[in-house]
Amino acid sequence: VPPGLGAGSAPAHPPNYLSALRNRPEGKVLETVGVFEAPKQHGKYETGQLFLHSVFGYRGIVLFPWQARLYDRDVASPVTEKSENAAGHGSKEVKGKTHTYYQVLIDARDCPHISQRSQTEAVTFLANHDDSRALYAIPGLDYVSHEDILPYSSTDQVPIQHELFERFLMYDQTKVPPFVARDTLCAWQEKNHPWLELSDVHRETTENIRVTVIPFYMGMREAQNSHVYWWRYCIRLENLDSEVVQLRERHWRIFSLSGTLETVRGRGVVGREPVLSKEQPAFQYSSHVSLQASSGHMWGTFRFERPDGSHFDVRIPPFSLESNKDEKTPPSGLHW
Repeated sequence: VPPGLGAGSAPAHPPNYLSALRNRPEGKVLETVGVFEAPKQHGKYETGQLFLHSVFGYRGIVLFPWQARLYDRDVASPVTEKSENAAGHGSKEVKGKTHTYYQVLIDARDCPHISQRSQTEAVTFLANHDDSRALYAIPGLDYVSHEDILPYSSTDQVPIQHELFERFLMYDQTKVPPFVARDTLCAWQEKNHPWLELSDVHRETTENIRVTVIPFYMGMREAQNSHVYWWRYCIRLENLDSEVVQLRERHWRIFSLSGTLETVRGRGVVGREPVLSKEQPAFQYSSHVSLQASSGHMWGTFRFERPDGSHFDVRIPPFSLESNKDEKTPPSGLHW
């Protein structure tokens, strides 16, 4: 059983049963959640697939897949010509490869278990009326990669507790998986496609700390006769080693197409200085950035501390901030 959901306790069922830790008045007990299925090596999971997150341990359900370009700086691109090698010394040209990610709903019952290791993810976007500066958020929506998913099945007709579950999905015992998209989900996906879609994923590992960044364009606002463009970026930090480390500082460089270069230094991230250990190896958070230009770049480092007090810097892979080229209507995720 993954961390946070009964790790270290022996399930009272055969190993193919998925169990979860639950608080009861008489103490903590394991309850059967469903039956594990074999993870898919090829192809993609369908809408309605129940899963356990392999890193954060929460229960969720797949809403729909996305095809993203994964730029993995840990994977060396094959050199086909000598001239490429000569030209590329010192810098690494990374070619994107197509990878499947999923928009998912998180079970609200599991949020308290993961709150110290992951923000209960939310999709955020700007308000859809020009005179408002509001930032809307739909909590309990996450983006997970194909390998994050540990699929399972359940006979429960409402296996996931989330306010959008019954608006988006309905039970159909003739289907596999037995949860199918309602028209509401299809309309919501189609209408909000530009605000939901992740296009690029960037990944890099330094000293066994892997940093994954997913940027999202959120929209543009007019302010004082100028345009301000907003992005959200989701960052996951993973400790691939057994040594305990703690994130102490962040150091960002933000370049705007308008020609400005901003440096941001600070303690921790989102007010936290997370510890990454063998038991809890990952931490995930989201933040926002704005530019007075339609595109730019971000890169930087995270400073980590070892148990002996020494420090080391972990690279944040460079990623571009791109606005949607074609004009889109503002998001309307909160209107039904």
